[in-house]
Amino acid sequence: MSKELQFTSKELRKKYIEFFNKHNHSEVVSASTIPDANDQTVLFTTAGMQQFTPNLMGKPHSQGVRLSSVQKCVRTVDIDEVGDNRHLTFFEMLGNWSLGDYFKKE
Repeated sequence: MSKELQFTSKELRKKYIEFFNKHNHSEVVSASTIPDANDQTVLFTTAGMQQFTPNLMGKPHSQGVRLSSVQKCVRTVDIDEVGDNRHLTFFEMLGNWSLGDYFKKE
């Protein structure tokens, strides 16, 4: 791999958010890895979409309809597999969201 194509994780997150900012998406900061007390469905934040659940159900988001995020996630489903090159307990999930804004011509 050439030197120009190598990024640190910090640079990758920055470039990802910058790309979506150029396309009119607002950056939403990562929610806590421990969901707020109103969410009794999970012990940890396990996916990037989790903080947007109310918005995906129709509630408007305070930052608009085009959003991007780098969500910190914790997963323990396959905790016995942690340590190989594919299973992690903590990772950051990159996401971009359109809450009813994008469309496809029929």
